[in-house]
Amino acid sequence: MKLLAVNGSPRKGWNTATLLEKALEGASARGAETELVHLYDLDFKGCVSCFACKTPGGASYGRCGVEDGLRPLLDEVPRADALLLGSPVYLGSVTGEMQSFLERLIFPYLTYTDPPATLFPKRIGTGFIYTMGAGEEMARQRSMEANSPAHRFLLELVFGSARELWSYDTLQFEDYGKVYAPRFDPEKKARRRAEVFPEDCRRAFELGAGLVS
Repeated sequence: MKLLAVNGSPRKGWNTATLLEKALEGASARGAETELVHLYDLDFKGCVSCFACKTPGGASYGRCGVEDGLRPLLDEVPRADALLLGSPVYLGSVTGEMQSFLERLIFPYLTYTDPPATLFPKRIGTGFIYTMGAGEEMARQRSMEANSPAHRFLLELVFGSARELWSYDTLQFEDYGKVYAPRFDPEKKARRRAEVFPEDCRRAFELGAGLVS
């Protein structure tokens, strides 16, 4: 078994990456092979609407035809037994890199049929970890989770199943005194980091273990 994790955050050692690593630890504890890829290390763009993936008989039917820095990752996904994505929430959605990756990952496997079907060669479990600086109440009030149902629907349609984990009110800066962010209480943020984030890490561990069970 192999769990492939994809980090859509520009930070390699902060909230999203930490939770992804905890999920990989959970998968490793179940004997699975794991791999973590950082999207910000790769040179790529989103879908270019060439429709090579929708041309029957073509060399790229059912797969993205663009050859760039994303190609090795796209080729690795069908070899994995589970897929885990992670992204902070920026302006109410995932990062631009994660959105571009989702375009290139999902669209080639979707058929233009009614109802839509998948060309992905097997069924695998997937998961999505979201992190955000806003608290849960604010996230609900301002619909910051609005895109997750679409992600879940597409992941289930293309790959088979989807789980998700949300981590709210995360610590965004090591030193809040160096940034202008009067909305946040640094002491409250630090306390939540110490008291609540470990529970998020535990849930991420369980998510990773569950994806390879």
